[in-house]
Amino acid sequence: MTAPSARTRTVHTERGANGQLTSRVRRTVLPSGLRVISEEIPGVRSAAVGVWVGVGSRHETPTLHGCSHFLEHLLFKGTPERSALDISAELDAVGGEFNAFTTKEYTCFHARVLDEHLPLAVDVIGDMITGSLLLADDVEAEREVILDEIAMHDDDPDDVVHNLFAAQAWGDSPLGRSIAGTADSITRLTREQVARFYRRHYRPEQMVVAAAGNLDHAGLVRLVRKAFGRQGFLDSEAAPVSGRTGSRARRVAPGVASAVRPLEQVNVILGVNGLTRSDDRRFALGVLNTALGGGTSSRLFQEVREQRGLAYSVYSFAAHHADAGLVGVSVGCLPGKLDAVLHTVRAELARVARHGISAEELVRGKGQLSGGLVLGLEDTAARMSRLGKAELVQDGLRSIDEVLRRINEVELRDVQELSARLFDQPEILAVVGPALG
Repeated sequence: MTAPSARTRTVHTERGANGQLTSRVRRTVLPSGLRVISEEIPGVRSAAVGVWVGVGSRHETPTLHGCSHFLEHLLFKGTPERSALDISAELDAVGGEFNAFTTKEYTCFHARVLDEHLPLAVDVIGDMITGSLLLADDVEAEREVILDEIAMHDDDPDDVVHNLFAAQAWGDSPLGRSIAGTADSITRLTREQVARFYRRHYRPEQMVVAAAGNLDHAGLVRLVRKAFGRQGFLDSEAAPVSGRTGSRARRVAPGVASAVRPLEQVNVILGVNGLTRSDDRRFALGVLNTALGGGTSSRLFQEVREQRGLAYSVYSFAAHHADAGLVGVSVGCLPGKLDAVLHTVRAELARVARHGISAEELVRGKGQLSGGLVLGLEDTAARMSRLGKAELVQDGLRSIDEVLRRINEVELRDVQELSARLFDQPEILAVVGPALG
């Protein structure tokens, strides 16, 4: 029987006004299900690579709360070929940038290097992913580091209020729980539990290797085969999985949640149920969010800070997940100004729900979104992240021109209809600060 071969296709290409190639995106699926996607960008001297794993805190049971983040730390601690120092020193020696992060829905290990050092970066990350030792001593040492990290986040009122907001919205569910875990859950996790989690979720079919910069796709695929071929990691066959789940947004639990902290300020988030990341209305929401609280010319900044002097920091945000979303306004203010802040924010939300935004705000919002998108993709790391997220958790990779077109197609009535729908919902309120009388 003939062994299955890798499948490669060109996703899209971009050319400049003179017809020269400016970008080519290609995608290969290996027989094991591991996906390799790259963007060749001629003319740059760097390359960024990331391994995106389809597991995050929302995939954890209550017993395993914080396991994804714990495992992210542990993969830096050593393999049969490299010690923890070797892993750091090899990329430091070539001036590389190297890190990882965990979210509610995925984990990413990423590096950015000079183009000539891309083979080293792929090899180091591949070694970490496939060959982590997870030694008992390393588990215990890193447990203490993570407990310190949890304590650090608990001292940051912005982190506390965002965790409180999510917990109120989604309750004691994976989406409602913090990414890092709690002191109790991390203390109880055993090495065996972490190792089982590693074997279960760090599978080729649940991973994407994304890279962008001065590279050759076929060469990248060869590097990936070699780096990830350790321990028989790529030997099994698996049907490729997209990891994308688009559905109607889960409902949230409205209400008020508060936490007392000995702070000088009160940190507040006021929000409502939002949109999933596959909802086409997210382009209209992007424009709305920009007009409402996306910059110094936004309504909330002008009204809360500039006109009334009620707060130093105020902004709006939209969070999207596969089957859930939130839209919120974050403010930090003095305790005595909390009532005035909430009154002002609620009034602005009610006004935009009734009347939408102005034509001037629409134009400004489109420009801010479009400019931010293009400027944000001026480095190879941002391009790599765009590829990885599109392949692992989004509804496919759209060209930059297509995204710009979708933004430009947003009309006033789109924003009006969405505003009326969003801000007619029961609110979620999270408050962190000193005890209020």
